[in-house]
Amino acid sequence: MIRNYGVSLCLLLLLAAIAPARAQSPGGPATVSVQGEVQHPLMLGAADLAKMKRVEAAVKDRTGEAHTYSGVSLLDILAKAGATMGKDLRGENMTKYLLVKSGDGYGVVFSLAELDSTFSDKLVFLADQMDGKPLPPGKGPFRIIAPGEKKPARWIWEVRTITVAFAKE
Repeated sequence: MIRNYGVSLCLLLLLAAIAPARAQSPGGPATVSVQGEVQHPLMLGAADLAKMKRVEAAVKDRTGEAHTYSGVSLLDILAKAGATMGKDLRGENMTKYLLVKSGDGYGVVFSLAELDSTFSDKLVFLADQMDGKPLPPGKGPFRIIAPGEKKPARWIWEVRTITVAFAKE
């Protein structure tokens, strides 16, 4: 029996190429998905973020150049999604974390406690503007900014998903 693996491979590659485009349609507005262990999964676009309480931070980038980023606190986004925060963040809920993924698959993790204002004064936010303008192509439309971290390794750009999950043993 002769099998045509070339056609199957082409079809598989085509599907792999289409899948990311469906999640982030180039013709439609860019969105960030907030999902996982939340009561109200969200799809947030720039218009949604513009309606929320804004935060701002003047920081230096990797090269030492100063920029002012603005956006919405992850704490406010998590509250809108109904994530476990505040007085309910105890016991087994202390193992919950946030996984933020970019368009190219890069991911970073934050514990929920480090984002919660009852545990920490740390500000981590989803930026949609730099120096008063939308983030440039290749860096936006959404980026995580975590002022005060010694290395900006968790300042990922092209954010597509924010997932709340339990740590598994």
